[in-house]
Amino acid sequence: MTLSKKWKLKTSLRGSFATAAISGLLLLAACGDDSSSSMGTEPVDNPSSSSIVAETLDGEDSSSSVIQSSSSVIRSDSDVDRSSSSSVILGGDEESSNSSSVEQNCSTLLEGKTGWSWDVPKECRLNPDITYGTMTDSRDGQTYKIIKIGDQTWMAENLNYADSINTPSLLERSWCYDDVAANCDVAGRLYTWAAAIDSVKLATDADNPQDCGDGKTCSLPDTVYGICPPGWHLPTDTEWHTLFTEVSGYSIAGMIFKSKTGWDENGNGTDGVGFSALPVGGRGGGGYFGGDGYDAGFWSATEGNDGGTDYMYLLYDNKAAYLNYGIKYHGLSVRCLKD
Repeated sequence: MTLSKKWKLKTSLRGSFATAAISGLLLLAACGDDSSSSMGTEPVDNPSSSSIVAETLDGEDSSSSVIQSSSSVIRSDSDVDRSSSSSVILGGDEESSNSSSVEQNCSTLLEGKTGWSWDVPKECRLNPDITYGTMTDSRDGQTYKIIKIGDQTWMAENLNYADSINTPSLLERSWCYDDVAANCDVAGRLYTWAAAIDSVKLATDADNPQDCGDGKTCSLPDTVYGICPPGWHLPTDTEWHTLFTEVSGYSIAGMIFKSKTGWDENGNGTDGVGFSALPVGGRGGGGYFGGDGYDAGFWSATEGNDGGTDYMYLLYDNKAAYLNYGIKYHGLSVRCLKD
């Protein structure tokens, strides 16, 4: 990987592109102007993520309580717009429909690969010592690995929902890394914040219409379902902090959340609770992709007071996890949390 490619996402996530190009069409007014110029970003939890001295994990317990059930739970939301159900199996034996029907030989695929490779299936990046559950998205039939961490149940893979017909907020606001369709099979899709919160649906809400998007603030509901499957929602800052607390705080959370393989320059984690975060990078201003192997960012439903918003950020050379203040038109990953 070239230095410039490594630099791209670090500047787009940790700060911003200083001279980001204006790109894209203003297709949906309800989504806000997702192609405006860059705003500076600052970490929420810490004054400077680059100045943090990584703490040692020696003597630390890197795992939290993982509680699972073998029963199949069918969830059905009473809300009219979320009436379809998603099947959730915790600790079951159902294989992910995202996986190839051919059994993967992960040892062979990982042999000789010390960093990131798009040729390695996401299933080979999961922690083999963790028993994952599964959840099937009733909208498109895709199945995801899930994990219970403390009292929360999280997706253990990035969302890969792409139906812009039924969810127009996604139109030209979600991408596969480098615009390569096969990369979505590994990394899920990268979404703008307007897409992640399903801003078109919020704008057309008959009871409480909201105009949300880049450079705008709006009155979001307490639970933002966004583009998550029925029975799941986009996590708030408070819910991210709950996750950090479960693994003994943000200062070591990054090491525990990161996958055991795939992170460049020995930046791999312990994947101690099965969150299995992959360094899939993101999309910055002007349509630039960068950071694969080095960074990961996940949107929060919590909005700032000047048109920006937050995201959970992991970096290859740091054991911490952060809630950074971000730019809404950037493309980041989505991890959904069970209602």
